[in-house]
Amino acid sequence: MEFSERQARIVEIVKNSSPITGEQIAAKLDLTRATLRPDLTILTMAGVLDARPRVGYFLKEQKESSPIMEQLRLLRVGDFKSLPISVRESISIYDAIVTMFTQNVGTLTVVGENQNLKGMVSRKDLLKSALGKTDLQQVPVSIIMTRMPNIIMTTADEPILDAARKLTLHQIDSLPVVEAFIDEKGEERYEVIGRFTKTNVARIFVQIGTLGKQ
Repeated sequence: MEFSERQARIVEIVKNSSPITGEQIAAKLDLTRATLRPDLTILTMAGVLDARPRVGYFLKEQKESSPIMEQLRLLRVGDFKSLPISVRESISIYDAIVTMFTQNVGTLTVVGENQNLKGMVSRKDLLKSALGKTDLQQVPVSIIMTRMPNIIMTTADEPILDAARKLTLHQIDSLPVVEAFIDEKGEERYEVIGRFTKTNVARIFVQIGTLGKQ
């Protein structure tokens, strides 16, 4: 399992100070217990850490993978991706806001010809524009979107665990699912074929949990 930088630090702290409570780990990292909770959950599910009530966390002597983690390693983004919600660069910020709310999504993919990925627009981007003096009906969405190469992407064959880690690490709500292709100029482009979101991740866990009760 590939750890994030913070997860690696947690493992090192537990290794040197176990048993140690979540509050004590948080204090060593100068973070809150709530901030660390997702990392501690992942490390416990992965079989790296174990936890005992009123005792704390400690390293497992045997690195046993939990059944849930074994299932997650087999799943791929392409099996769970949602349809992309895309707009063109030329539409106004106002129309982008309308699209976001009518489609009930938190992020829009901005595309060119042949669904070629151009950018991403989040709720935060639109909110910043709405709070300013921008003429929302006149300014194109291309002015505020995040452009390549600053877009975090995934592919249909990427493990969902890796894609979920990208969502957490970069603190974003959605990843465009893409297929690479070479355009007429010989340059690599990305066709948008779907989206993978935090909602997809939540649904996967619910499905796995439901199957486990049958």
